[in-house]
Amino acid sequence: MLKGIDPLLGPELLAILRAMGHGDEIAIVDANFPAASSSRRLVRLDGVAAPEVVRAILSVLPLDTFVPHAAFRMQVVDRPDEVPPVVREFEGHLAAANNPSAIEAIERFAFYERARNAYAVVATGELRYWGNLILKKGPIAPKAQGKA
Repeated sequence: MLKGIDPLLGPELLAILRAMGHGDEIAIVDANFPAASSSRRLVRLDGVAAPEVVRAILSVLPLDTFVPHAAFRMQVVDRPDEVPPVVREFEGHLAAANNPSAIEAIERFAFYERARNAYAVVATGELRYWGNLILKKGPIAPKAQGKA
């Protein structure tokens, strides 16, 4: 345990978040997502709801502010404009983390492809459909010039 670090962020996930660079993406996915076959690096947080994992990750991960969208969700099949309740929870955590943009909805198979190309995938125990989110890491701004 560390002071100020959410206990959901174990050593493996913290190392992944720290190793990611500006523009790298991490997918937080539900229990039905084909995580093992869709990831380069896989972290399992079985039994934990996806919004709680998103909240924990956002406590340490800066989001990219140089792009129109730094968060992406899977569209509901045949209802692309529908926003499921689990996504509303993601929106609340993003707003609390001062995310300046809305979550971009992307088609299901495009989401799978994007997750395959993500730096890592975090498989959660989220049982609700559409509980999938990809976050794009941003940079941390340097301190004022001349100060360390």
